[in-house]
Amino acid sequence: MDTMRDRFAPVVTRLLDEDPRVAVVLAEIGRDGFGEALRRHPDRVINVGIREQLLVGAAAGLALTGMRPVVHTFASFLVERPFEQVKLDLGHQNAGAVLVSAAASFDWPAGGYTHMSPGDVALLDTLDGWTVHVPGHPDEAETLLRHAVAAGDDKVYVRLSVQANRKGRPVDGQHLRTVREGRSGVVVAVGPMLDAVLAATEDLDVTVLYATTVRPFDTAGLRRATESAGTDVVLVEPYLAGTSTAVVNDALADAPHRVLGLGVGRRELRRYGTVEQHVAAHGLDASSLRARIGAFTGLPAPA
Repeated sequence: MDTMRDRFAPVVTRLLDEDPRVAVVLAEIGRDGFGEALRRHPDRVINVGIREQLLVGAAAGLALTGMRPVVHTFASFLVERPFEQVKLDLGHQNAGAVLVSAAASFDWPAGGYTHMSPGDVALLDTLDGWTVHVPGHPDEAETLLRHAVAAGDDKVYVRLSVQANRKGRPVDGQHLRTVREGRSGVVVAVGPMLDAVLAATEDLDVTVLYATTVRPFDTAGLRRATESAGTDVVLVEPYLAGTSTAVVNDALADAPHRVLGLGVGRRELRRYGTVEQHVAAHGLDASSLRARIGAFTGLPAPA
């Protein structure tokens, strides 16, 4: 199976052909995928070099002229390093852009901590008006990329990862999708966490909701699920643990409820290892999730 990032350049190249407002802004990373696009649209494929602050600033300038910039690099260089420009050049000026990241929380362990960004969604949560898509499969990434570019002049973040579920599901860029129904709690699986959550909860009487758009959060969809499944809610996110607990608490503010936020821990893991080893170390593999979800909901372990 190809990766989400494998889909990125071909999809955006087609969007460059289809829409004269679309421009691509790169900071070296990803430039090889846009060779043909550069030949066809030399004025709308821009590589600023290893200058991440300029990357965002140039995108904001394009947006202020009426363009729809698509901005790409690793998450740590797209959200964290130029955060002041994200806050001011885009947010303060109300300039829209589509930020598309790669490397996610720990997709390239050999790159070390400089290339990891488990706090990217939490950081964007400090700003107003961002839509955040977290696809769990390359097919979903393609759909959500098109949604993002077509979203007028909105500010959109699309978080791509090498981690992926085995199959893609229909996504609309707005709503939670019910994958399994139960009566003893709700588990929200975000993006590439779905397969592990389904395996972890196979014998548990819980509803499983699938989220590929986490901001704005589908509070109405969550509330509907809790009407039959109860108000014990577990969030399983592929980034910083607890990132979405506040929005769940707000959604259920008028009802007694409990929330458990599972995700990437704050402790830095200083050995490179593999993606799978990092997943396990953060307790996001199926067996660890089974134990943690079971203990929180009080549902019995299998005989």
